[in-house]
Amino acid sequence: MKDTQDADDDRKSTKTTEPLHSSTNHNNNHTGGRQAEDDVADGRRSKTPQPAAPASANRLHRSSTEASVGTTVTTEESQQNVRLTPYERLSQDLANDQRVVREITLGRRIAFYRIRGEIGSGNFSQVKLGIHALTKEKVAIKILDKTKLDQKTQRLLSREITSMERLHHPNIIRLYEVVETLAKLHIIMEYAGGGELFTKISNEGRLPEADAKSIFAQLVSAVEHMHDNNIIHRDLKAENVFYANSKWIKVGDFGFSTIARNSEMLNTFCGSPPYAAPELFKDEHYFGVFVDIWALGILLYFIVTGLMPFRAETVAKLKKCILEGSYSVPTYVSDRCVFLIRSILKHIPQDRFTIAEIKRSEWLENQEFPGPLDPYNLNPSLDPTVINEEEREARTVLANLGITEDHLKQASIRDSRSSITGTYRIVLHRVQKKNSGLLESMVDPVIDKRESNSNSVIEKRRPKRSTHYNNARSVGSKPQSRTCTIL
Repeated sequence: MKDTQDADDDRKSTKTTEPLHSSTNHNNNHTGGRQAEDDVADGRRSKTPQPAAPASANRLHRSSTEASVGTTVTTEESQQNVRLTPYERLSQDLANDQRVVREITLGRRIAFYRIRGEIGSGNFSQVKLGIHALTKEKVAIKILDKTKLDQKTQRLLSREITSMERLHHPNIIRLYEVVETLAKLHIIMEYAGGGELFTKISNEGRLPEADAKSIFAQLVSAVEHMHDNNIIHRDLKAENVFYANSKWIKVGDFGFSTIARNSEMLNTFCGSPPYAAPELFKDEHYFGVFVDIWALGILLYFIVTGLMPFRAETVAKLKKCILEGSYSVPTYVSDRCVFLIRSILKHIPQDRFTIAEIKRSEWLENQEFPGPLDPYNLNPSLDPTVINEEEREARTVLANLGITEDHLKQASIRDSRSSITGTYRIVLHRVQKKNSGLLESMVDPVIDKRESNSNSVIEKRRPKRSTHYNNARSVGSKPQSRTCTIL
């Protein structure tokens, strides 16, 4: 009996001792995990010191994707000496690691993601920070309780997923994966770690116009891309604009979005009252494009003043204020910016500046408007002859992780509900950011300290703030202002 245990211990000594990665994708079951667990248990029971692995065994462990090379060995020895790929180790953990199972039960893991602290919450959902176990990418995980979702909420959720998958722009939050359990739905999205535009301006005051021009140009580009794809956001506001770094923003929260052509009219009131266009308060049908453009005007006013143009103590009074159309602009705002604000905040929707006219305005002269990303496959293509260079680079990274072409084929039928597809999207996005020079992981240190507290991709539950209805906080001393009336 002693000889048998010693032999087991000798075999165990040739194993690598790499850290384990975790996830909850129960579709990936690999054999051999239980034996590894038993070997570890036997090692704990043995009081005999374990001999060091021979140098010849160490040479077999060249990389995470290379098989054993050298002299011929038996099947059992080969299985023990071949180093597992990261994907194989992760799958083995999912099937056999009791610590992982316990963390899944406690809600600390889902699919390929380790779940960290909460970064936002809504009526039926929470948003938590997640870490992808293979790529180590930070993600935002929107968690919804399925038992609390009525049919209307389910339709909105379906639209949110559809909208995000149709948009491919560097200033729009990306969707990576959807993970469903019996009780919960998890929407895995791009994480922008710099916090909300609303939080930054509320804490630090209005942006200098030089910075405001760049941020607003990115906002206009994002909305233009949405409208080009027949998507109406319907909830544009400072709380749904997030900093990826100090000079780059992302538009998120497509929970109220819908698909509509320019000629189609909508009839559902959506969004936040301070950003609502006059036609939304008239119980009439409305064109979604004009509603989004009005919200851009409110955003521009907030960015350059730190205030809201229409302020009131209640929604009823706010409605009256918006319908009357009278607001004032502080005198420190440049004439060109005032002209643009007045050209957007027009009472008649068709009189408002179009996106093209906003881009040609004098205030935004010489600004760069980021364009959409080049066409690419949202899901791994089964035909390697039709993929572009960035997709090919992403596949190489996946291969190094141990995800093969066979894995990609099996994942193709599940689209965003596959953890393999989710990994592909994360890797492809990282490649695209690297090639475009937008390495958003290099967040400013000051912003990075706030990231765990302020970023969210849904409306947060927060106490009422005066900024929404009665924002009278001035920047510096009380400014003089010019009165404007919506025409």
